[in-house]
Amino acid sequence: MAGVKKPLIFVCLLWSACAALTAAAAPDATAAPAAPAAPVAPLGDQALQGLTQTAADFALQTATAAVGAQAGAKIETQAGAIDSRLKLASCTRVQPYLPAGQRAWGATRIGLRCVDGVVAWNISLPVTVKVFAPTLVTTSALPAGTVLDSSHLRLQTTDQAAAASPAVAALPLALGRTLSRTLAAGQALHQGDLKKRHWFAIGDAVRVLAVGPGFSVSGEGVALSPGLEGQPVRVRTESGRTVNGVAVGERRVEVLL
Repeated sequence: MAGVKKPLIFVCLLWSACAALTAAAAPDATAAPAAPAAPVAPLGDQALQGLTQTAADFALQTATAAVGAQAGAKIETQAGAIDSRLKLASCTRVQPYLPAGQRAWGATRIGLRCVDGVVAWNISLPVTVKVFAPTLVTTSALPAGTVLDSSHLRLQTTDQAAAASPAVAALPLALGRTLSRTLAAGQALHQGDLKKRHWFAIGDAVRVLAVGPGFSVSGEGVALSPGLEGQPVRVRTESGRTVNGVAVGERRVEVLL
């Protein structure tokens, strides 16, 4: 019997330990159940309308800064509604911004992102920007190739943002220029409607203006490609370095740093 007692004692001890572990692992029937996570409240209709207004206001501010002090300019903006299928969480602070590749002009998009909220979200809204200002319009239908004179044009208020190309608003900027396409009577004149001027040829000496934040430096160079108005051009500077710029005038190149 002495040889039997030790195994029995070991089994009893093991059984007691298992029972203790089981009791410790078992949930306490008296403990309160864990509270479920509170649902994130979605934005209501009034808040969504506020986001739409935020996008429109931001587009207005941005377009106003771009237009500057243009005489007689009146800017209007209208933002589209937020997709009703989106359930946006409440947000303390929403930041409007221009998405990459967009500008506050014509049919565009304005981004809205939550920068202070329980859930981060980022959306964009369609926005239409209209810029009403005096613009040169044609007095009659004009075929492509027409060399413009004062009888061809008159000033009239139009939506300059209706076209991507900048509008021409001053008569001296149009006189002597050649139309690159046919325009109907009363049609607004834009820079894209005019043939590009040939400012210089390959090998011509040019003036190079390097522009950076708060400074500008000028020097001489030699054109390595034709200088068409507003088009990219390569120039070899006096130091022998090749730089890329834009043809901006008669034998003038601007390089942005």
